Amino acid sequence: MADALELDALWTDFHRVVNMTSAELAAWLKVRDAAEETEPLPEQAGTPTGQHVLAILQKRRTDLTDDDIRVMYEVVDTVGDLVDMENEPEPETAPEDTRRRHRLMTLGHDPLKP
Repeated sequence: MADALELDALWTDFHRVVNMTSAELAAWLKVRDAAEETEPLPEQAGTPTGQHVLAILQKRRTDLTDDDIRVMYEVVDTVGDLVDMENEPEPETAPEDTRRRHRLMTLGHDPLKP
């Protein structure tokens, strides 16, 4: 487990990059997985990482597990690699931008959200 200072920094970074509320993320994960043929149960919608981010958003810092901390680092790194946090939001102009936004939203980051 991370030490207290490292965990405080990670908690802050995670909540900086995950700018969607748990309700917004849950709704997005359900919409993302909706399909005509099959639709998962609401509590199973979305990717495993998206579901894990949702679970972390619903926890207190003191309740984090080692697995939660691993996912938090992964999300902070992935969003950091895909987003220039200083210059967001960016207008979407191409299909690649929409795919990028949807991928980020699955991790709890909406680049168009102020």
